[in-house]
Amino acid sequence: MACTTILVGKDASYDGSTIIARNEDSSNGEFNPKRFVVVKPEEQPKIYHSVISHLTIDLSDETPLRYTAAPNADLKDGIWGEAGINEANVAMSATETLTTNERVRGADPFVEYQPARGKEGDPDYEPEVPGGIGEEDFVTLVLPYVKTAREGVERLGALLEQYGTYEMNGTAFSDANEIWWMETVGGHHWIAKRVPDEAYVTMPNQLGIDEFDLDDALGDQADHMCSADLAEFIEDNHLDLSVESTSPFNPRDAFGSHSDSDHVYNTPRAWAMQRFLNPYDEVWDGPDADHKPESNDIPWARQPERKVTIEDIKWVLSNHYQGTPYDPYGKLGDERTKHMYRPIGINRQSQLSVMQIRPYRPQVNRAIQWIAYGSNPFNTLMPFYTNVDATPAYLEDTTTRVTTENFYWANRVIAALADAQFADNEPAIDRYQEKTGAIGHRSVADTDAAINAIAGVWPQSDDADDADETEDGAFDEFDVDDADLDVQPMEPDEIIAELRSNEAVRQTLTAANQKLADRLKAETDKLLDTVLYNTSMKMKNGFHLSDF
Repeated sequence: MACTTILVGKDASYDGSTIIARNEDSSNGEFNPKRFVVVKPEEQPKIYHSVISHLTIDLSDETPLRYTAAPNADLKDGIWGEAGINEANVAMSATETLTTNERVRGADPFVEYQPARGKEGDPDYEPEVPGGIGEEDFVTLVLPYVKTAREGVERLGALLEQYGTYEMNGTAFSDANEIWWMETVGGHHWIAKRVPDEAYVTMPNQLGIDEFDLDDALGDQADHMCSADLAEFIEDNHLDLSVESTSPFNPRDAFGSHSDSDHVYNTPRAWAMQRFLNPYDEVWDGPDADHKPESNDIPWARQPERKVTIEDIKWVLSNHYQGTPYDPYGKLGDERTKHMYRPIGINRQSQLSVMQIRPYRPQVNRAIQWIAYGSNPFNTLMPFYTNVDATPAYLEDTTTRVTTENFYWANRVIAALADAQFADNEPAIDRYQEKTGAIGHRSVADTDAAINAIAGVWPQSDDADDADETEDGAFDEFDVDDADLDVQPMEPDEIIAELRSNEAVRQTLTAANQKLADRLKAETDKLLDTVLYNTSMKMKNGFHLSDF
């Protein structure tokens, strides 16, 4: 999948949260309708079958956790869970498809499915050979079974070493304390690095880590992890390209690619994101720019010039090179420059999940999965609590049939109409995004206050009183006596126990999600009406003289 990822450490985010976010983009010429669901332990498969690789994995002896996911609406190619948060408040985003080079693929070939040959029973019959695991499988095989971000790396690493993979992928894990970024290297090898707390990371479909401490990865594993034989793998296959023996090991040089297509498809996206988040740190434009759209050395991690907000993340993941000659909707370039580089906000976006783990909130409402569907320049990003037993139908019941009764298809239709008359529709889209964004933040504030109120452990603020008086009475019907919503550090098993014991809180969060979805649908329907009118009035067969 062609995707774009940004990771924001807790000291770089606006509120101290760890935040991991990724656009899931479909391949060229494809569109994948998406759903937002909760997978309960009893719904998790005991025997897992991969559609693409024909691999079967027995999970019957494992105990899964409840988790959210963003699977395909059409399961013909598998689940593709993509992004979610489990009941231990661990988030996972999988995957960012990465590029590699011939040396790595030759040293550790991908584990690809080989179909059967001949007819069964004949002397020359060769049975099928299953492939490894890939993006289709990662979330389903890992997220329900881990209780920290570090455990996520360890579990996925073990699966990769056992079964292999048929593609290069990057995967993010987070909890309230840490973010880890993991990259596959060939068929069975992998590396992982802890995102610095004070930094953000940009990932545009390229192997990204540009400095790696092998001694730490093979020793204390404070900030680095890797497959057990990685040092031998590098040495035996002459993959370290460092000129000086004292230079840090650079995985991007060793395992990655620097092809002409990277300069058109990948590096410009990292350039655009960092240009926005660090506008004054260096020169970004012109012949004397420190980094240009086609630079190979754009840093993997960087400290932002100011704290990064949810709106910043949405903006960079919607970016189409505004303010540059490369903007397909802009006025600065010509027809050549406007289509030089692949935009971040592209037509074939499937979904965006921004997963925020808030350390200052009780465990029961600590995690939020912000969701957007369709092409990001034309959609909105809305917050939904993940400690729930069900998701709103508007986001869950996506069909393979086009209908504006669900959020995915409404966004797809709006984008297709608005793109045709971008300048006429942009003001309405801007107003929609700002209004729904404010509604989303207000929903979070009111719901957090309501959780405080029903728990009875924190003073009720004016916001909490207001929340109790919401028009649909969502928070009035629940009462939790002596609920323990401790914000102090807890062991993973304590977190799970607390979340499971507070059914009334889950019902409150579910009601809040539903109320937000109802408001979202109303605003999205209004935008669709406006965009349809604006674009219809500019149809080429229009005529100004009309009948009376």
